[in-house]
Amino acid sequence: MRILLLRHAETEWNRQRRFQGWQDSPLSATGREQAASAARLLATTSLAAVWSSPQPRARETAVLLAAPHGLPVREAEAFKEMNFGSWEGLTRDEVARRFPAELAAWAETPERARWPGAESLATVRDRALAGLGELRREHKGQTVCLVSHGITSRILILDALGLGLARLWSLQLSSTGISELELRDDWTTLHRMNSSLHLADIALA
Repeated sequence: MRILLLRHAETEWNRQRRFQGWQDSPLSATGREQAASAARLLATTSLAAVWSSPQPRARETAVLLAAPHGLPVREAEAFKEMNFGSWEGLTRDEVARRFPAELAAWAETPERARWPGAESLATVRDRALAGLGELRREHKGQTVCLVSHGITSRILILDALGLGLARLWSLQLSSTGISELELRDDWTTLHRMNSSLHLADIALA
């Protein structure tokens, strides 16, 4: 099967550099443009299904992507963003003041970082890979679109490449950046990584 994996479009909290996690904020005006542009790009791609994290920012993005295909958006809890616990709603500067050691660990050894209320990367990986297994069983030989989040999407790509969680920051994922994975029984190929050509004419703040 093939998966077109997108990070959700830009939100107001993305613009403010706030940690979102399991909380949410609406798509920004730029985010809505990003999603619409991605939808136009993928409109001629034959999709069997459009899947999404149930979080509003991902679902809103997915609805725009699914519309040209006349497909419903299917949701799976497995593809939610990492729960950032006590960091959610805080800007990066606020986290740096309140949790300096934990933020340093998140930057340097993310696979071992811990702070109050947050999921570990290993927990996110386990649920995301379980969700991926369900998609593979249901959509063998098909192409599907999946809208998820920055950390969750990175983890799915790292696993496809056989890389560990320590390499989390080796990947950059832009809002509505498109990555394409081909998954077979014996190997996986990454055909596209964070393609953002559809964003060329959108002004980013």
